Amino acid sequence: MALIALLLRSVDLTELGRQLAATDWWWVLPAAAVAPLGLWARAIRWRYLFPPRSDPPGLVAANMIGYMANNVLPLRAGELVRVYVVARRLRRERNAPMTAGLWLVGATIVVERVLDSVSLVLILAVLIFLIPVPAALQYAAAVIFALDAVAAAVLVALAVAPAGSRRLVARLTRRWPRLGGRAARGLEMILRGLEGVRTRAHLAPIAGWTVLIWTMAALGAWALLRAVHLELPFVAGWTVLTFVGFGISIPSAPGYVGVWHAANVLALALFGVGQTQALGYAVLYHASQFVAITLIGWLFLLREHISLGAATHARAADVGA
Repeated sequence: MALIALLLRSVDLTELGRQLAATDWWWVLPAAAVAPLGLWARAIRWRYLFPPRSDPPGLVAANMIGYMANNVLPLRAGELVRVYVVARRLRRERNAPMTAGLWLVGATIVVERVLDSVSLVLILAVLIFLIPVPAALQYAAAVIFALDAVAAAVLVALAVAPAGSRRLVARLTRRWPRLGGRAARGLEMILRGLEGVRTRAHLAPIAGWTVLIWTMAALGAWALLRAVHLELPFVAGWTVLTFVGFGISIPSAPGYVGVWHAANVLALALFGVGQTQALGYAVLYHASQFVAITLIGWLFLLREHISLGAATHARAADVGA
C-alpha cells in the first residue's frame, strides 16, 4: 500500500483521470478475457503434473478459487486454498484420505511454481538482449535462478532416486519412530506427486501449455498498452509481464496492490513512458486481471459450497498433525 501511495503522490492525478477516461475499451475486453482463459490453460497443464491416468477432479475450480483468494487474502494464501479444494474433491469423489490428497496436490504445486519461476528467468534472459534491463533486476533474477536450481535439483533427486530418498529420510528420523513414520508417508505422497514430470509422455504437453500460458499473458499485457494508446512493440508486453511476475513473486498485500503498479511503472520506463501514463496503464491492467478473476472465483466458490475460512483454516483432523 505504501508503494501505491508513493506513486499517486508523484503523478498528476488530473492527467491520470483524463488518460483513464480516454481508454479504448475495445482493447480492454480481450485483455480482460485473457486472465480467466490463462487460468483454464493452467488447469490443463496442472493435470499433466499429476500421475498418469489419475484424472484429478476440480482443477479449474481450484485455480479460479485459489487465484481469487490471492486477490483478497495476503501472502499468496490462495496457493493453500488451491491445495485444499482439490484434496477435498479427491476425498469426496475418490474416497482418498485428506492428508494424502494434501501431500499429493501440494507436491504438484511445488513443481508448478518452480516451472513458472524458471520460465520467468528464461524470458528475462531473452529480454536482456533486446532491452536495457536494470542491473538490479538482473541480480534478482540470478538469485531466483539459483534458488530455482536448488529446488529443481531436489525435485530431480527425488524423482530419479526415490529409493535413496527413502533411505535418507529413514536415516535422519531413525531416533524418532513416530516422526519417521509420518515423514515416510509424506515422502511417498511427494514421490507420487512427481510421477507426472517423470512420465515422458507428459513432458511435451507441459512444455507446450507453458509456452501458451505465458504467450497469452504477454498478449493481454500488450493489448492493454494499445487500450491506453501506447504504440509499443510486442516485446513491451513481455517486459511488463516479466517485471510484474518478479514483483508479485514476493508475498505482499491482497491483490498485489502496490508491487503490481510499481513493477508496471518500472517496466514502461524502459520504453520512455512517463510515470503518470505508466501508472494509468498499471491501474487498468490490474483491474482487468483482478475483477474478472475475483468474480469468477467467487462463483466457483459458491458452486463448491465452501468458504474461504474453511479453505484457509482446515481442521487439524483433515490436514494431519
